[in-house]
Amino acid sequence: MKIAFVGKGGSGKTTLSSLFVRHLAATESPVVAVDADINQHLGAALGLSEDEAAALPAMGAHLPLIKEYLRGSNPRIVSAETMIKTTPPGEGSRLLRVREENPVYEACARPVRLDPGEVRLMATGPFTEADLGVACYHSKVGAVELCLNHLVDGAGEYVVVDMTAGSDSFASGMFTRFDMTFLVAEPTRKGVSVYRQYKEYARDFGVALKVVGNKVQGPDDLDFLHQEVGEDLLVTVGHSDWVRAMEKGRPPRFDRLEPENQRALGTLREAADDSYARRDWRRYTSQMVHFHLRNAESWGNAKTGADLAAQVDPDFTLGEPTTAATR
Repeated sequence: MKIAFVGKGGSGKTTLSSLFVRHLAATESPVVAVDADINQHLGAALGLSEDEAAALPAMGAHLPLIKEYLRGSNPRIVSAETMIKTTPPGEGSRLLRVREENPVYEACARPVRLDPGEVRLMATGPFTEADLGVACYHSKVGAVELCLNHLVDGAGEYVVVDMTAGSDSFASGMFTRFDMTFLVAEPTRKGVSVYRQYKEYARDFGVALKVVGNKVQGPDDLDFLHQEVGEDLLVTVGHSDWVRAMEKGRPPRFDRLEPENQRALGTLREAADDSYARRDWRRYTSQMVHFHLRNAESWGNAKTGADLAAQVDPDFTLGEPTTAATR
C-alpha cells in the first residue's frame, strides 16, 4: 500500500510517519520510506545521526538515471530527456517493486536498521541556496512522483511518504498516488485548516483521507476535532515520553512506546490495509494520465520540445502481476 502523511508544518507528521514506519518494520513488513518534505527530517526521526542523514543520496540528483531506467524499451518515450514527473508507464516501461533490487534503489535508497527490523529509506534531497531563484521544490519531488507512477505494490507491502507541509502537493497530481492519506492535525483552527483544503481537493479524485489528531491533551481537544472533521477523525495521539526521548536522540526500545500509542499505530495500519480492497488500478492509471496531459499542455511540451501526449499508451493499465499490467 502507498501511504502519505500530510499536515501543516509543526503538526507532527514526520514524527508520526516515522512511528508508523517503525511499527511496520517491527512486524518484518517490507517498507520503503520516502522523505518528500522540503525540510528533510525523516532520517533523523528514524534514528540516523546528522551526518548519516546528510549522506543520504538525493533522488533529484539521480533523476537522469531514474528516467533512463524507468523508460525501458517503451517506444512512446523517444528519450529520457522528454520524460517529466508525470510521465506514465506503458508497454516496455520498467516498473518498480517494493521487494526487488534495481538500479533506482541502488542509487537512491539506503537500508536503515530499526529496533527491530529494517526499511529502505529514500529522500528527495534538501532545498539548497543554489536552488533559490532558479528552482521550486516541486522539481525536487518530481523524482518521487515519477517513481510512484511506475510502482507496483501489493498486499502487505508498504510505501510510506512523508509529504511536504501544507497543501503544496496539489501543485501536481502526486496527492492522487496513494491508497491512504493520513492528515495529521492539531486541535486548533490552524491545525484543521489544511484538512479543509485537502478535503476539498481530494473529493473530486476519490482520495481516501483520514485524520490523525496529534497533541491531544483532553476531552475538549477531542470534542474540537470531532466537531471540525467529523467521521474523518480516525484516531488521536497524545503526549509521548518515548517520542520526547527520541527527539533528544536517546530513544528506548520501540516496544516501550506507550500502549495507547501502539494501539493508535495499529489502527493506522488497519485503515491502510483495508484500503487495499478498494484499490482501483484503472482509476489510478486514468488519474495519472489526466495529470500528465495537464502538465504536458501547461508547460511540459514547451520545456521538452516534444508532444508529451504521445507518451500515453491508451491500452496500458498499471497493475499487479495477478491483475496484470496489461494492454
